[in-house]
Amino acid sequence: MGDWRFRILIDGDCPLCAKEAAMLRWMDAGRGRLDVEDIADPAFDAARYGTDWATLMGRIHGVTPEGELVEGVDVFRRAYDAVGWGWVARWTAWPGVRPVVDRAYVWFAKNRHRLTFRADPCASGRCAMPPSEPEKAASA
Repeated sequence: MGDWRFRILIDGDCPLCAKEAAMLRWMDAGRGRLDVEDIADPAFDAARYGTDWATLMGRIHGVTPEGELVEGVDVFRRAYDAVGWGWVARWTAWPGVRPVVDRAYVWFAKNRHRLTFRADPCASGRCAMPPSEPEKAASA
């Protein structure tokens, strides 16, 4: 996509995340203002964004066209703004509401696998950091 205004990095294996991304794509109505990238895709490379897969899997992230990495509820605010529906999420930034919404999202992010009846993808070992060079040498 060329002229996107915001890119969301979603866990495509999360049914709620996939539905929200599909809804945002529908709201975008083919205008290309929102780009969606699936971090659950085995070909996904988190290093492209200067981070690791486990960090991105821990909560939703988004990327501005300038390359700024954004996380948490701010991703939803920016995504809805990008597709022209910013009013839907604008209330989440109101003083007094924002800290509550931010905490609620952190709780959801930590529990989304259980809430969507899925196994934690980190249990597969994908989140494990590769061994460092000294660790490789020690095991050889």
